[in-house]
Amino acid sequence: MKALMLGWEFPPHVLGGLATASYGLIKGMSLQGDMDITLVLPKPWGDEDQSFLKIVAANKVPIVWQDPDKNYLEQELEGRMSVEEYYHLRNCICEDNHYIGTNGIGSVGFSGRYPDNLLEEIRNYVAVAGVVARSQEWDIIHAHDWLTYNAGVKAKQLTGKPLVIHVHATDFDRSRGNVNPTVYSIEKWGMDMADHIMAVSEMTRQTVINKYHIDPRKVSTVHNAVTPLSDELVNLPNQNHTGNKIVTFLGRITMQKGPEFFVQAAKLVLEKTPNVKFVMAGSGDKMAEMVDLVAAYGIADRFHFTGFLKGKQVYEMLKSSDLYIMPSVSEPFGISPLEAMQCGVPTIVSKQSGCAEILNHAIKVDYWDIDAMSDAIYSVVTNEAFAAHLKDAGKKEVDEIKWEYAGQKVRRVYDLVLGK
Repeated sequence: MKALMLGWEFPPHVLGGLATASYGLIKGMSLQGDMDITLVLPKPWGDEDQSFLKIVAANKVPIVWQDPDKNYLEQELEGRMSVEEYYHLRNCICEDNHYIGTNGIGSVGFSGRYPDNLLEEIRNYVAVAGVVARSQEWDIIHAHDWLTYNAGVKAKQLTGKPLVIHVHATDFDRSRGNVNPTVYSIEKWGMDMADHIMAVSEMTRQTVINKYHIDPRKVSTVHNAVTPLSDELVNLPNQNHTGNKIVTFLGRITMQKGPEFFVQAAKLVLEKTPNVKFVMAGSGDKMAEMVDLVAAYGIADRFHFTGFLKGKQVYEMLKSSDLYIMPSVSEPFGISPLEAMQCGVPTIVSKQSGCAEILNHAIKVDYWDIDAMSDAIYSVVTNEAFAAHLKDAGKKEVDEIKWEYAGQKVRRVYDLVLGK
């Protein structure tokens, strides 16, 4: 089965959970043996693992006809695409895209991130998707997150193939209800035009049904999973030699993630036991506010802000932690608690997170209940037997939450929309 997948990020260049989920899901689907997946990324860097899929560099796809010198063309393609593929794609240009500023090979630049002109990049990505959609015969179109929904609709209209969209988050999650009308309209259009919608949790599915007014029969839940750790990561040492218990928040320091509740709970814990250090790992628009809050509470000597961590650094932090907390206000799924549990770290998650639906050996509290959160933290850091139980039972549980199973659910959705 040939699937045209539209996505925005992919490891090792991780900006958020979308990259991790896209990698795990496609890798899990590839284990079925008969999946031929092509993923269009705005700006791949060339170091992505393409052993189980093909990546098309959107920033190298011609959307305006140019006839460059071959040496210049090879230089501009930077090894992201062959000359032959470029010429094939150029033959698939059927629309006037001259209103888009392009370079000497007729392609358009992308940041590969989430820039201030994100809506412009989304519109340009639609033009690229139109060319790629015409380049082959596909069985199905699969668009990830709101950034690619318009491109998915375009591909569907050009090919006549069914469109499934993957809802990794909605603007209700990102904005704490203060929804951006432009983003909402894109999300709503994609959902209306899709043949089927996959949500990463039942919580997200209900948001799609109730906030976007979608027929429940059209929406399925496909929970995320976690990628097994490499031997290198499994063998990372615990670097905590402070004599203190380490309690870690790891993620974007934004309104959605509830960092202030982590700080408030930390204050209550430190009133009962001093031998705990709290780590806030990540970056975001609320970081300065959190630093000020920690100072106002007089607990700065018990707090450490690491800044943004990536790759191996994340697991070094987890391996050195005694407890992981994700106090998100609204978390469609949340893969990081599964990663923590893989490392044998007891975990607390908010009841407002999708992963809480499938985890039995994590502590669950309401994000706003700082008394319950602080009590749970205190119980783990002071009760070795309780912590050991969570560590062992949690690891066994997440080791059975596999992307292969999520991939099988996606395949069943594909078969459903294809009438198989």
